[in-house]
Amino acid sequence: MFWFMQGLCFLPAFLVIWSSSTFIVNYIIAIFRKDVDVIFPYISDTGALPPESCLFGLMTFISAFAAATMYARYKYVEKLSEETSLVRPCLNKAALGLGMLACLGMCIVATFQETTVTRVHDAGAVLFFLTGVLYAIFQSVISHRIYPFGSSLTVCRIRTAIATLACLAFFPSILSHSSKLHKYQHKTSAVSEWIVAFSFVCFFLTYIDEFKVSVFVSKLHITLQGFYTIMCLVRLTDFACFCLVIYEISITG
Repeated sequence: MFWFMQGLCFLPAFLVIWSSSTFIVNYIIAIFRKDVDVIFPYISDTGALPPESCLFGLMTFISAFAAATMYARYKYVEKLSEETSLVRPCLNKAALGLGMLACLGMCIVATFQETTVTRVHDAGAVLFFLTGVLYAIFQSVISHRIYPFGSSLTVCRIRTAIATLACLAFFPSILSHSSKLHKYQHKTSAVSEWIVAFSFVCFFLTYIDEFKVSVFVSKLHITLQGFYTIMCLVRLTDFACFCLVIYEISITG
């Protein structure tokens, strides 16, 4: 069996590959057409003009199906919480809600082009980045709380580092379309935008190994229940045998 066929790891794997392609492919096309600067243009600028805009909108909209990965992560944590009570349901639901809002922001960015409906496009981008950063922070907290049942301590720390980096880069990135910025400040803002975007990609990359076993959580629960039932039956059988022996001794005596 191939690694991407194990459990549900194909969900984050597809998301990582597709999202990276969305940014990189449109950047390459825009560079070849000389529509943007070679050194760190704004992500939205790489998909502002046709034909890049059509491809950017389509690929970004498909990337919004990250909701499936987020929901799978939610159900995984929910199942672990039922067994261990390490994560409060409200925290898990809040993380899911933030993830859904981030996907909504991506849909808005994909639907409303920067050159046609700028304000709506910018609002969608801010919604995507803000809720995406908060989602990463919440999931980092959840990862530490469910340790060692979820990921390893190293992965938990990596997620915390990625969430921290995304949070620090978020604030310069929201200044992207201010006309009052100098040229170097615009470049700093563009770099921050790329950092935040690929922070999300790297964050979902850490899900792959964990999702390999997530599909087996319910089966493991059933197996444990079955094992407990068998042990109870064994104990009842032993008790019945013990009673039978005592009865035979009493009759013989």
